[in-house]
Amino acid sequence: QVQFVESGGGLVQPGGSLRLSCAASTSIFRFCAMEWYRQAPGKQRELVALISHQSSSTNYADSVKGRFTISRDNAKNTLYLQMNSLKPEDTAVYYCNAPVGSTCYATSWGQGTQVTVSS
Repeated sequence: QVQFVESGGGLVQPGGSLRLSCAASTSIFRFCAMEWYRQAPGKQRELVALISHQSSSTNYADSVKGRFTISRDNAKNTLYLQMNSLKPEDTAVYYCNAPVGSTCYATSWGQGTQVTVSS
């Protein structure tokens, strides 16, 4: 059973930066595309960014394009999300997972990491 553990969240002022990490429990991580999601209070979980297994392709939600950067280190089985120019509307719990149907997809989502953007 694949598991992901997210970390790196916190409280930051508008305009600030955070770097999130997602540690994978499996070495097949390097064969899998990965995604970052977020869920704000009272809202559905939304896809924020995705990256191919060898980092050759990335894609972002329009709301974060130009501010967030997804990356990965397959040697460390770790996924990252660099978040710059943070806005209050970025406040949410952030999760990572592989795409549904992927060998790396975790049916039990991790606890996520809370990001709060506030002055």
